[in-house]
Amino acid sequence: MAEARTVRRLPVWAYLVLVVSYLVVIQTLPNLTRPEGADYGKFDTTESITRGLWVTVGLGSAIVLVALGVLRWWRPAFVEPVSLRLPRWVWVFPAVLLLAVVAGAAYSRLADQGLWFTLALLVGALLVGVSEEGMFRGIGVVTFREAGCSEGMVALWTSVVFGLAHATNLFSEGLGALPQVLVTAAAGYFFYVARRVSGGLLVPILVHGLWDFGAVSGRIGDTTYLGTFTFLLADVALVVVALVTIRKVFPRHLPGPDVSPRS
Repeated sequence: MAEARTVRRLPVWAYLVLVVSYLVVIQTLPNLTRPEGADYGKFDTTESITRGLWVTVGLGSAIVLVALGVLRWWRPAFVEPVSLRLPRWVWVFPAVLLLAVVAGAAYSRLADQGLWFTLALLVGALLVGVSEEGMFRGIGVVTFREAGCSEGMVALWTSVVFGLAHATNLFSEGLGALPQVLVTAAAGYFFYVARRVSGGLLVPILVHGLWDFGAVSGRIGDTTYLGTFTFLLADVALVVVALVTIRKVFPRHLPGPDVSPRS
């Protein structure tokens, strides 16, 4: 009989080292390929997308996939245990995020840029979902669960790490990136509950990617796009929902199930 494959463990400190290494790679190497004069997070040509965004998210996705392969965490990272599924009303979180994308995307600006630009931006945004959800709601969630954290602490720490990871934008955007840290931490919670209600990582990946696609589309051109405020309103509304429902998502005195990854 074949010997069972061993599932490796990742201490929290090692996970944090992995996150820092991931950030160093995706923040530095793309500077070598990004078109000269291109602004961070702003794309006006297909070349700026392929040489800037694709390189960043391609490297990030590769790091995540290699880490999952080494750890043998494919199933625990991508599939949520049935015992941890949340009730159906929690679908309100991904639903509101998607509604904001539909209402707030800059369709006219995308049309002006053309089909290939739009498709390149969509592919890049979806790869953002693969890269960031894989690192934070995939590897991160499993790491903190394996460390013995309650689900409330798993949600908290993965969201905090996700928010702090975006503090690296301070080097490219200055102090204007500080509010983004808080907004991103809140978004991390929204993606976490999307994982638990949907039963896995696929929905958070898709919602995250589409959210970034819609948000970035509003940065095309030199003028402010009013639809961008739709994304801010969605964030505020979901923060209120999250605060009101926190005890429904994480009831007290409820013992957590064994969610150790298995080969």
